[in-house]
Amino acid sequence: MLTTDVLGERMAGPAIRAYQIALDLSADHDVTLASTAACDLGTHDFRCFKVNGSALKALVAGADLVIFQGFITDRHPWLLRTDKILIADLYDPIHLEQLEQMRARPAAERRNAVDATVRLLNEQLARADFIMCASEGQRTLWLGQLAALGRINPDTYDDDSSLRSLIAVCPFGVPSEPARRTAPAIRDVVPGIGGDDKVIIWAGGVYNWFDPETLIKAVDRLRKTRPKVRLFFLGMQHPNPAVPEMRAAAQARRLADELGLTGVHVFYNEGWVRYDDRQNYLLDADVGVSTHFVHLETTFSFRTRILDYLWVGLPVVATVGDAFEALNDVRQFGIAIPECDVEALAAALDTVLFDTAAAGRFAANSRATGEMLRWPQALSPLREFCARAERAPDAGPTQQRLLRRPAGARTAAGRRLVRARDMAREGRLPDVWREILRRFVSLVRRVG
Repeated sequence: MLTTDVLGERMAGPAIRAYQIALDLSADHDVTLASTAACDLGTHDFRCFKVNGSALKALVAGADLVIFQGFITDRHPWLLRTDKILIADLYDPIHLEQLEQMRARPAAERRNAVDATVRLLNEQLARADFIMCASEGQRTLWLGQLAALGRINPDTYDDDSSLRSLIAVCPFGVPSEPARRTAPAIRDVVPGIGGDDKVIIWAGGVYNWFDPETLIKAVDRLRKTRPKVRLFFLGMQHPNPAVPEMRAAAQARRLADELGLTGVHVFYNEGWVRYDDRQNYLLDADVGVSTHFVHLETTFSFRTRILDYLWVGLPVVATVGDAFEALNDVRQFGIAIPECDVEALAAALDTVLFDTAAAGRFAANSRATGEMLRWPQALSPLREFCARAERAPDAGPTQQRLLRRPAGARTAAGRRLVRARDMAREGRLPDVWREILRRFVSLVRRVG
Protein backbone atom coordinates (compact mmCIF):
# COMPACT_ATOMS: atom_id res chain seq x y z
CA MET A 1 0.00 0.00 0.00
CA LEU A 2 1.73 3.17 -1.27
CA THR A 3 0.97 6.76 -0.29
CA THR A 4 2.68 10.11 -0.76
CA ASP A 5 1.22 11.40 2.51
CA VAL A 6 2.87 11.55 5.94
CA LEU A 7 2.31 8.47 8.12
CA GLY A 8 2.56 9.10 11.83
CA GLU A 9 0.75 10.28 14.94
CA ARG A 10 -0.74 13.18 12.95
CA MET A 11 -2.28 12.09 9.66
CA ALA A 12 -4.50 13.68 7.01
CA GLY A 13 -7.16 11.87 4.99
CA PRO A 14 -4.98 10.06 2.40
CA ALA A 15 -2.65 8.67 5.09
CA ILE A 16 -5.57 7.64 7.32
CA ARG A 17 -7.17 5.79 4.42
CA ALA A 18 -3.89 4.09 3.47
CA TYR A 19 -3.39 3.03 7.10
CA GLN A 20 -6.93 1.65 7.41
CA ILE A 21 -6.63 -0.26 4.12
CA ALA A 22 -3.36 -1.83 5.28
CA LEU A 23 -4.87 -2.66 8.68
CA ASP A 24 -7.96 -4.27 7.16
CA LEU A 25 -6.04 -6.35 4.61
CA SER A 26 -3.41 -7.46 7.14
CA ALA A 27 -5.95 -9.86 8.68
CA ASP A 28 -5.64 -12.12 5.60
CA HIS A 29 -2.53 -10.93 3.75
CA ASP A 30 1.11 -10.03 4.26
CA VAL A 31 0.94 -6.23 4.03
CA THR A 32 3.52 -3.46 3.80
CA LEU A 33 2.44 0.18 4.10
CA ALA A 34 4.96 2.63 2.62
CA SER A 35 5.11 6.41 2.34
CA THR A 36 7.33 8.38 -0.02
CA ALA A 37 7.06 11.40 2.32
CA ALA A 38 7.68 10.35 5.95
CA CYS A 39 6.78 7.56 8.35
CA ASP A 40 7.13 7.31 12.12
CA LEU A 41 4.10 5.10 12.61
CA GLY A 42 4.55 2.19 14.97
CA THR A 43 2.35 -0.85 14.42
CA HIS A 44 2.52 -4.60 14.97
CA ASP A 45 -0.10 -5.50 12.40
CA PHE A 46 2.01 -4.86 9.29
CA ARG A 47 5.32 -3.39 8.17
CA CYS A 48 5.34 0.38 7.79
CA PHE A 49 8.19 2.64 6.68
CA LYS A 50 9.33 5.44 4.37
CA VAL A 51 10.62 4.29 1.02
CA ASN A 52 11.87 5.87 -2.19
CA GLY A 53 14.09 5.31 -5.22
CA SER A 54 15.61 1.86 -5.58
CA ALA A 55 14.08 0.71 -2.30
CA LEU A 56 10.62 1.45 -3.68
CA LYS A 57 11.40 -0.56 -6.81
CA ALA A 58 12.59 -3.47 -4.67
CA LEU A 59 9.44 -3.29 -2.54
CA VAL A 60 7.20 -3.38 -5.62
CA ALA A 61 9.24 -6.20 -7.16
CA GLY A 62 8.55 -8.35 -4.11
CA ALA A 63 4.80 -7.70 -4.03
CA ASP A 64 1.91 -9.51 -5.68
CA LEU A 65 -0.49 -6.57 -5.48
CA VAL A 66 0.27 -2.85 -5.33
CA ILE A 67 -2.32 -0.34 -4.13
CA PHE A 68 -1.50 3.32 -4.77
CA GLN A 69 -3.13 6.73 -4.41
CA GLY A 70 -2.63 10.35 -5.36
CA PHE A 71 0.33 11.74 -7.28
CA ILE A 72 2.74 8.86 -6.65
CA THR A 73 2.92 7.86 -10.32
CA ASP A 74 3.97 11.39 -11.24
CA ARG A 75 7.27 10.93 -9.40
CA HIS A 76 7.44 7.20 -10.14
CA PRO A 77 5.84 6.63 -13.56
CA TRP A 78 7.60 3.26 -13.87
CA LEU A 79 4.93 1.87 -11.49
CA LEU A 80 2.48 1.87 -14.38
CA ARG A 81 4.83 -0.21 -16.53
CA THR A 82 5.24 -3.07 -14.07
CA ASP A 83 3.49 -6.38 -14.64
CA LYS A 84 2.18 -6.39 -11.07
CA ILE A 85 -1.52 -6.32 -10.23
CA LEU A 86 -2.22 -2.62 -9.66
CA ILE A 87 -5.09 -1.16 -7.64
CA ALA A 88 -5.77 2.57 -8.02
CA ASP A 89 -7.38 4.27 -5.02
CA LEU A 90 -9.26 7.17 -6.63
CA TYR A 91 -11.46 8.14 -3.68
CA ASP A 92 -10.33 11.75 -4.19
CA PRO A 93 -10.96 13.36 -7.64
CA ILE A 94 -7.81 15.46 -7.39
CA HIS A 95 -8.23 17.04 -10.84
CA LEU A 96 -11.42 18.73 -9.61
CA GLU A 97 -9.65 19.90 -6.44
CA GLN A 98 -6.94 21.44 -8.62
CA LEU A 99 -9.52 23.69 -10.29
CA GLU A 100 -10.18 25.35 -6.92
CA GLN A 101 -6.77 25.00 -5.32
CA MET A 102 -5.05 26.77 -8.26
CA ARG A 103 -7.76 29.38 -8.85
CA ALA A 104 -5.60 32.27 -7.61
CA ARG A 105 -2.52 31.26 -9.61
CA PRO A 106 -1.61 32.71 -13.05
CA ALA A 107 -3.85 31.34 -15.81
CA ALA A 108 -1.11 29.42 -17.62
CA GLU A 109 0.18 27.85 -14.40
CA ARG A 110 -3.32 26.86 -13.36
CA ARG A 111 -4.07 25.35 -16.76
CA ASN A 112 -0.82 23.39 -16.77
CA ALA A 113 -1.45 22.03 -13.28
CA VAL A 114 -4.96 20.86 -14.16
CA ASP A 115 -3.83 19.38 -17.49
CA ALA A 116 -0.98 17.51 -15.81
CA THR A 117 -3.33 16.11 -13.15
CA VAL A 118 -5.83 14.94 -15.77
CA ARG A 119 -3.04 13.21 -17.70
CA LEU A 120 -1.83 11.58 -14.50
CA LEU A 121 -5.28 10.22 -13.68
CA ASN A 122 -5.83 9.05 -17.25
CA GLU A 123 -2.61 7.05 -17.04
CA GLN A 124 -3.69 5.48 -13.76
CA LEU A 125 -7.14 4.64 -15.13
CA ALA A 126 -5.63 3.21 -18.29
CA ARG A 127 -3.37 0.81 -16.37
CA ALA A 128 -5.21 -0.13 -13.17
CA ASP A 129 -6.47 -3.69 -12.78
CA PHE A 130 -8.93 -2.58 -10.12
CA ILE A 131 -10.16 0.88 -9.12
CA MET A 132 -11.67 2.10 -5.87
CA CYS A 133 -13.84 5.20 -5.48
CA ALA A 134 -15.84 6.66 -2.60
CA SER A 135 -19.44 6.95 -3.85
CA GLU A 136 -21.81 5.99 -6.65
CA GLY A 137 -21.54 9.57 -7.94
CA GLN A 138 -17.77 9.23 -8.17
CA ARG A 139 -18.15 5.86 -9.86
CA THR A 140 -20.26 7.49 -12.56
CA LEU A 141 -17.57 10.13 -13.02
CA TRP A 142 -14.78 7.57 -13.37
CA LEU A 143 -16.88 5.33 -15.64
CA GLY A 144 -17.18 8.24 -18.06
CA GLN A 145 -13.43 8.75 -17.97
CA LEU A 146 -12.83 5.02 -18.44
CA ALA A 147 -15.17 4.99 -21.43
CA ALA A 148 -13.33 7.92 -23.02
CA LEU A 149 -10.03 6.07 -22.52
CA GLY A 150 -11.27 2.87 -24.12
CA ARG A 151 -11.28 0.78 -20.93
CA ILE A 152 -14.96 -0.05 -21.35
CA ASN A 153 -14.36 -2.48 -24.17
CA PRO A 154 -15.45 -6.00 -25.18
CA ASP A 155 -12.89 -7.61 -22.86
CA THR A 156 -13.94 -5.77 -19.68
CA TYR A 157 -17.64 -5.73 -20.57
CA ASP A 158 -17.86 -9.45 -21.38
CA ASP A 159 -16.01 -10.29 -18.17
CA ASP A 160 -18.55 -8.34 -16.07
CA SER A 161 -21.22 -6.22 -17.73
CA SER A 162 -21.72 -4.24 -14.49
CA LEU A 163 -17.97 -3.42 -14.42
CA ARG A 164 -18.08 -3.76 -10.61
CA SER A 165 -15.10 -6.12 -10.89
CA LEU A 166 -13.12 -3.27 -12.49
CA ILE A 167 -14.34 -0.27 -10.46
CA ALA A 168 -16.12 -0.55 -7.13
CA VAL A 169 -17.32 1.79 -4.39
CA CYS A 170 -15.05 1.58 -1.32
CA PRO A 171 -15.87 4.72 0.66
CA PHE A 172 -13.92 6.22 3.50
CA GLY A 173 -15.02 4.48 6.68
CA VAL A 174 -15.17 4.97 10.44
CA PRO A 175 -13.38 2.87 13.07
CA SER A 176 -15.11 -0.29 14.20
CA GLU A 177 -14.52 0.60 17.85
CA PRO A 178 -16.79 3.23 19.45
CA ALA A 179 -15.14 6.57 20.21
CA ARG A 180 -13.97 6.75 23.84
CA ARG A 181 -12.66 9.80 25.65
CA THR A 182 -9.12 9.40 26.97
CA ALA A 183 -8.43 13.02 27.98
CA PRO A 184 -10.06 16.47 27.97
CA ALA A 185 -9.28 18.44 24.82
CA ILE A 186 -11.35 21.62 24.33
CA ARG A 187 -13.62 22.47 27.26
CA ASP A 188 -11.70 23.96 30.19
CA VAL A 189 -8.50 23.23 28.25
CA VAL A 190 -8.47 25.82 25.47
CA PRO A 191 -8.27 29.30 27.06
CA GLY A 192 -11.61 31.03 26.48
CA ILE A 193 -13.73 27.87 26.19
CA GLY A 194 -15.47 26.86 29.41
CA GLY A 195 -17.18 23.69 30.51
CA ASP A 196 -20.69 24.98 29.82
CA ASP A 197 -19.97 26.68 26.48
CA LYS A 198 -21.56 25.41 23.26
CA VAL A 199 -18.81 24.15 20.93
CA ILE A 200 -19.00 24.00 17.13
CA ILE A 201 -16.13 21.95 15.67
CA TRP A 202 -14.60 22.23 12.19
CA ALA A 203 -12.69 18.97 11.80
CA GLY A 204 -9.93 18.75 9.20
CA GLY A 205 -8.10 21.41 7.25
CA VAL A 206 -9.29 24.69 5.77
CA TYR A 207 -8.97 24.39 1.99
CA ASN A 208 -9.99 26.63 -0.87
CA TRP A 209 -13.05 24.58 -1.78
CA PHE A 210 -14.49 25.17 1.72
CA ASP A 211 -16.37 28.25 2.95
CA PRO A 212 -15.27 29.11 6.50
CA GLU A 213 -16.21 32.78 6.09
CA THR A 214 -19.97 32.13 5.97
CA LEU A 215 -19.57 30.04 9.14
CA ILE A 216 -17.64 32.79 10.93
CA LYS A 217 -20.30 35.35 9.94
CA ALA A 218 -23.01 33.01 11.26
CA VAL A 219 -21.17 32.69 14.58
CA ASP A 220 -20.86 36.48 14.71
CA ARG A 221 -24.64 36.76 14.27
CA LEU A 222 -25.42 33.96 16.71
CA ARG A 223 -23.17 35.18 19.55
CA LYS A 224 -25.27 38.35 19.93
CA THR A 225 -28.13 36.27 21.34
CA ARG A 226 -26.14 33.18 22.36
CA PRO A 227 -22.96 34.48 24.03
CA LYS A 228 -21.73 31.00 24.98
CA VAL A 229 -21.25 29.86 21.36
CA ARG A 230 -17.68 28.86 20.45
CA LEU A 231 -16.22 27.77 17.08
CA PHE A 232 -13.09 25.60 17.10
CA PHE A 233 -11.02 24.88 13.96
CA LEU A 234 -9.31 21.55 14.57
CA GLY A 235 -6.44 21.68 12.08
CA MET A 236 -4.78 24.78 10.62
CA GLN A 237 -1.38 23.31 9.72
CA HIS A 238 -1.39 20.21 7.51
CA PRO A 239 0.85 17.36 8.78
CA ASN A 240 2.49 17.17 5.35
CA PRO A 241 4.88 20.16 5.13
CA ALA A 242 4.47 20.13 1.34
CA VAL A 243 0.88 21.36 1.78
CA PRO A 244 0.94 25.13 2.49
CA GLU A 245 -1.75 27.14 4.27
CA MET A 246 -4.36 27.97 1.65
CA ARG A 247 -6.04 31.25 0.78
CA ALA A 248 -9.29 30.25 2.48
CA ALA A 249 -7.53 29.75 5.81
CA ALA A 250 -5.83 33.16 5.68
CA GLN A 251 -9.09 34.88 4.75
CA ALA A 252 -10.92 33.12 7.59
CA ARG A 253 -8.35 34.30 10.12
CA ARG A 254 -8.55 37.85 8.81
CA LEU A 255 -12.37 37.92 8.98
CA ALA A 256 -12.43 36.58 12.55
CA ASP A 257 -9.91 39.24 13.56
CA GLU A 258 -11.92 42.03 11.89
CA LEU A 259 -15.10 40.94 13.69
CA GLY A 260 -13.33 40.73 17.04
CA LEU A 261 -14.07 37.01 17.37
CA THR A 262 -10.57 35.54 17.59
CA GLY A 263 -9.87 34.14 21.06
CA VAL A 264 -13.40 35.01 22.21
CA HIS A 265 -15.77 33.08 19.94
CA VAL A 266 -13.42 31.64 17.29
CA PHE A 267 -10.44 29.46 18.21
CA TYR A 268 -7.78 27.51 16.32
CA ASN A 269 -5.66 24.47 16.87
CA GLU A 270 -2.58 25.74 15.07
CA GLY A 271 -1.15 22.29 14.40
CA TRP A 272 -2.78 18.97 13.58
CA VAL A 273 -4.09 16.64 16.28
CA ARG A 274 -2.81 13.11 16.75
CA TYR A 275 -4.93 10.51 14.97
CA ASP A 276 -5.58 8.57 18.17
CA ASP A 277 -6.47 11.78 20.05
CA ARG A 278 -9.00 13.29 17.65
CA GLN A 279 -11.99 11.63 19.36
CA ASN A 280 -11.31 13.71 22.49
CA TYR A 281 -11.78 16.93 20.51
CA LEU A 282 -14.86 15.59 18.73
CA LEU A 283 -16.43 14.41 21.99
CA ASP A 284 -15.89 17.87 23.49
CA ALA A 285 -18.07 19.41 20.76
CA ASP A 286 -21.84 19.82 20.41
CA VAL A 287 -22.07 19.95 16.62
CA GLY A 288 -19.83 19.22 13.62
CA VAL A 289 -19.87 21.62 10.66
CA SER A 290 -18.83 21.47 7.01
CA THR A 291 -19.50 24.55 4.91
CA HIS A 292 -18.42 24.61 1.30
CA PHE A 293 -19.21 26.13 -2.07
CA VAL A 294 -21.55 24.28 -4.42
CA HIS A 295 -19.42 23.57 -7.49
CA LEU A 296 -18.04 20.59 -9.37
CA GLU A 297 -15.60 19.56 -6.63
CA THR A 298 -18.49 19.47 -4.16
CA THR A 299 -20.63 17.29 -6.43
CA PHE A 300 -18.08 14.48 -6.47
CA SER A 301 -16.52 15.03 -3.03
CA PHE A 302 -16.74 12.69 -0.06
CA ARG A 303 -16.22 14.82 3.05
CA THR A 304 -14.26 12.55 5.36
CA ARG A 305 -14.61 14.97 8.30
CA ILE A 306 -18.34 14.24 8.33
CA LEU A 307 -17.53 10.58 8.90
CA ASP A 308 -15.73 11.51 12.11
CA TYR A 309 -18.84 13.42 13.23
CA LEU A 310 -20.93 10.31 12.58
CA TRP A 311 -18.40 8.10 14.37
CA VAL A 312 -18.80 10.02 17.65
CA GLY A 313 -22.53 10.72 17.15
CA LEU A 314 -22.36 14.48 16.60
CA PRO A 315 -25.26 16.31 14.95
CA VAL A 316 -24.09 17.69 11.60
CA VAL A 317 -24.73 21.05 9.97
CA ALA A 318 -23.45 21.11 6.40
CA THR A 319 -23.92 22.87 3.08
CA VAL A 320 -26.00 21.07 0.46
CA GLY A 321 -24.54 19.56 -2.70
CA ASP A 322 -22.23 16.73 -1.65
CA ALA A 323 -22.65 12.97 -1.24
CA PHE A 324 -23.80 13.28 2.37
CA GLU A 325 -26.83 15.44 1.53
CA ALA A 326 -28.74 12.46 0.12
CA LEU A 327 -27.69 10.28 3.06
CA ASN A 328 -28.88 12.93 5.51
CA ASP A 329 -32.24 13.10 3.72
CA VAL A 330 -32.73 9.45 4.66
CA ARG A 331 -30.92 9.20 8.00
CA GLN A 332 -31.73 12.67 9.45
CA PHE A 333 -28.47 13.21 11.36
CA GLY A 334 -28.41 16.99 10.95
CA ILE A 335 -29.45 20.04 8.98
CA ALA A 336 -28.47 20.88 5.40
CA ILE A 337 -28.25 24.59 4.60
CA PRO A 338 -27.98 26.54 1.33
CA GLU A 339 -24.64 27.77 0.05
CA CYS A 340 -23.35 31.07 1.56
CA ASP A 341 -26.56 31.62 3.56
CA VAL A 342 -25.49 33.22 6.85
CA GLU A 343 -29.01 33.51 8.24
CA ALA A 344 -29.93 29.88 7.49
CA LEU A 345 -26.64 28.65 8.95
CA ALA A 346 -27.06 30.69 12.14
CA ALA A 347 -30.61 29.35 12.54
CA ALA A 348 -29.47 25.75 11.99
CA LEU A 349 -26.70 26.10 14.56
CA ASP A 350 -29.12 27.66 17.04
CA THR A 351 -31.46 24.69 16.65
CA VAL A 352 -28.78 22.04 17.02
CA LEU A 353 -27.03 23.77 19.93
CA PHE A 354 -29.99 24.95 21.99
CA ASP A 355 -33.02 22.74 21.10
CA THR A 356 -32.35 19.77 23.37
CA ALA A 357 -34.92 17.47 21.76
CA ALA A 358 -33.73 18.15 18.21
CA ALA A 359 -30.07 17.78 19.22
CA GLY A 360 -30.76 14.43 20.88
CA ARG A 361 -32.62 13.14 17.84
CA PHE A 362 -29.86 14.22 15.45
CA ALA A 363 -27.17 12.73 17.70
CA ALA A 364 -28.90 9.34 17.90
CA ASN A 365 -29.35 9.22 14.13
CA SER A 366 -25.74 10.30 13.63
CA ARG A 367 -24.42 7.49 15.80
CA ALA A 368 -26.62 4.91 14.07
CA THR A 369 -25.46 6.11 10.66
CA GLY A 370 -21.82 5.84 11.72
CA GLU A 371 -22.35 2.20 12.66
CA MET A 372 -23.35 1.52 9.03
CA LEU A 373 -20.11 2.99 7.68
CA ARG A 374 -17.40 1.06 9.50
CA TRP A 375 -14.16 0.26 7.68
CA PRO A 376 -14.77 -3.50 7.22
CA GLN A 377 -18.03 -2.79 5.38
CA ALA A 378 -16.51 0.06 3.38
CA LEU A 379 -13.61 -2.06 2.14
CA SER A 380 -15.44 -5.31 1.44
CA PRO A 381 -15.16 -4.95 -2.40
CA LEU A 382 -11.39 -4.50 -2.03
CA ARG A 383 -11.10 -7.61 0.14
CA GLU A 384 -13.12 -9.57 -2.44
CA PHE A 385 -10.81 -8.45 -5.24
CA CYS A 386 -7.67 -9.29 -3.27
CA ALA A 387 -9.00 -12.80 -2.61
CA ARG A 388 -9.23 -13.48 -6.37
CA ALA A 389 -6.66 -10.94 -7.58
CA GLU A 390 -5.73 -11.04 -11.24
CA ARG A 391 -4.83 -8.68 -14.04
CA ALA A 392 -7.69 -6.86 -15.78
CA PRO A 393 -9.36 -8.69 -18.70
CA ASP A 394 -7.94 -6.14 -21.16
CA ALA A 395 -4.41 -6.23 -19.71
CA GLY A 396 -1.65 -6.25 -22.29
CA PRO A 397 -1.61 -4.56 -25.70
CA THR A 398 -4.78 -2.52 -25.06
CA GLN A 399 -3.42 -1.02 -21.86
CA GLN A 400 0.02 -0.41 -23.37
CA ARG A 401 -1.56 1.43 -26.27
CA LEU A 402 -3.46 3.68 -23.87
CA LEU A 403 -0.33 4.38 -21.84
CA ARG A 404 1.71 5.89 -24.67
CA ARG A 405 3.30 9.14 -23.53
CA PRO A 406 4.75 12.18 -25.27
CA ALA A 407 8.39 11.73 -26.25
CA GLY A 408 10.70 12.30 -23.30
CA ALA A 409 8.01 11.81 -20.66
CA ARG A 410 8.63 8.20 -19.65
CA THR A 411 10.54 9.18 -16.48
CA ALA A 412 9.89 11.72 -13.72
CA ALA A 413 12.82 13.83 -14.96
CA GLY A 414 11.56 13.60 -18.54
CA ARG A 415 8.11 14.75 -17.48
CA ARG A 416 9.58 17.76 -15.72
CA LEU A 417 11.48 18.65 -18.88
CA VAL A 418 8.29 18.40 -20.93
CA ARG A 419 6.52 20.75 -18.49
CA ALA A 420 9.45 23.17 -18.59
CA ARG A 421 9.33 23.17 -22.38
CA ASP A 422 5.60 23.91 -22.32
CA MET A 423 6.09 26.80 -19.88
CA ALA A 424 8.90 28.23 -22.00
CA ARG A 425 6.69 28.12 -25.09
CA GLU A 426 4.09 30.13 -23.16
CA GLY A 427 6.64 32.81 -22.32
CA ARG A 428 6.98 31.78 -18.68
CA LEU A 429 10.77 31.63 -18.45
CA PRO A 430 10.81 33.16 -14.92
CA ASP A 431 8.66 30.27 -13.73
CA VAL A 432 11.07 27.81 -15.37
CA TRP A 433 14.06 29.37 -13.57
CA ARG A 434 12.20 29.39 -10.25
CA GLU A 435 11.45 25.69 -10.64
CA ILE A 436 15.09 24.95 -11.51
CA LEU A 437 16.22 26.89 -8.43
CA ARG A 438 13.71 25.07 -6.21
CA ARG A 439 14.90 21.68 -7.49
CA PHE A 440 18.53 22.69 -6.98
CA VAL A 441 17.93 23.81 -3.39
CA SER A 442 16.03 20.59 -2.68
CA LEU A 443 18.92 18.52 -4.08
CA VAL A 444 21.51 20.43 -2.01
CA ARG A 445 19.47 19.84 1.15
CA ARG A 446 19.20 16.12 0.45
CA VAL A 447 22.92 15.82 -0.23
CA GLY A 448 23.74 17.90 2.86
